[in-house]
Amino acid sequence: MSKPTHLSEADLGAFGQALDQIRDDVMSDLGERDARYILRVLRTQRASEVAGRALLFAGLLPPAWLAGTSLLALSKILENMEIGHNVMHGQWDWMNDPALDSATYEWDNTCPSAQWKHSHNYVHHTFTNIVDLDRDLGYTLLRVSEDQAWAPRFLAQPGIALLLAAFFQWGVALHDLEFERLGRDKSWKDMRAQAGQILAKVRGQLLKDYLLFPALAGPLFAPVLAGNLSANFTRNIWSFLIIFCGHFTDEVEMYDRAEATDESRGQWYLRQLLGSSNLTGSVPFHVLSGHLSYQIEHHLFPDMPSHRYREIAPRVQALCAEYGINYNTGSLARQAGGVARRILRMSLPGRRRRRVTNTAADVAEAA
Repeated sequence: MSKPTHLSEADLGAFGQALDQIRDDVMSDLGERDARYILRVLRTQRASEVAGRALLFAGLLPPAWLAGTSLLALSKILENMEIGHNVMHGQWDWMNDPALDSATYEWDNTCPSAQWKHSHNYVHHTFTNIVDLDRDLGYTLLRVSEDQAWAPRFLAQPGIALLLAAFFQWGVALHDLEFERLGRDKSWKDMRAQAGQILAKVRGQLLKDYLLFPALAGPLFAPVLAGNLSANFTRNIWSFLIIFCGHFTDEVEMYDRAEATDESRGQWYLRQLLGSSNLTGSVPFHVLSGHLSYQIEHHLFPDMPSHRYREIAPRVQALCAEYGINYNTGSLARQAGGVARRILRMSLPGRRRRRVTNTAADVAEAA
């Protein structure tokens, strides 16, 4: 797909107003049923963790070990995807519940919440898919756009992508250090302060999963340790898959700085929409993805409670059809295939010549 060239300034204004109306309709309707939903998810996550850890203490029995590991992985996926990520976006601040407060929530991950909120909530959601500004484009490890300069190291990126998937929480933990800024606008003092926060978080995570709970199991130390390793590995792979399928499929558009200069509200919405992709699936699938299977709706409305994306997706898709805008959605298999093709294609040198469209200057000239 390519970026639309047919939208006038008036079109983009009306498009933005229509999306604002969708947001207002939902946010003015938040209430008891939404609170019931997230509290039910919290109870499920906590019960899964308790049951999973208890079953791992009987880990000499293969069925108990498998069930315990699966339940622990489920709890970690729910906590990271549907709870932690969305709580830190402020989706549940309106409830005034200390357990769901974006300012104080600390998730079960090696990345400190404060650093995640800077690299993800601010940098990524502000500069979505803008090359050289959005550091989530390949997480500075992978080339995912022709507009990123090619270097021989990218020949190895298919293997690097697999390693990143396996150790995803560790890559996320280091992401906000921004090594490339050292010596420019970032000091070693700032770097050491951030590294200290990461080390403190890592120490707590390692002690909890790889020492405390295995030690409590006594002679079953090894099975419990293996179960914790497997649960974290499963959570890493799942998180990587969902996030990459939401951002780096074949049809996702990338931008340069000129295209995102002086954006109107409608242009910002358009960039968020064209820079994201959705996944089709069942309700449990959407919950396990943190509703990031609705990545388009999430990027349009990051502070909207995630379970509402299911309700508004048909309205957003219909609006895209009305304005002739691509609404990128497909099965997990199809979108994962698109991600794999992009990673493989971008590992090789090459740059397309593409026309800048629908920038503020273009729209003003057309008007």
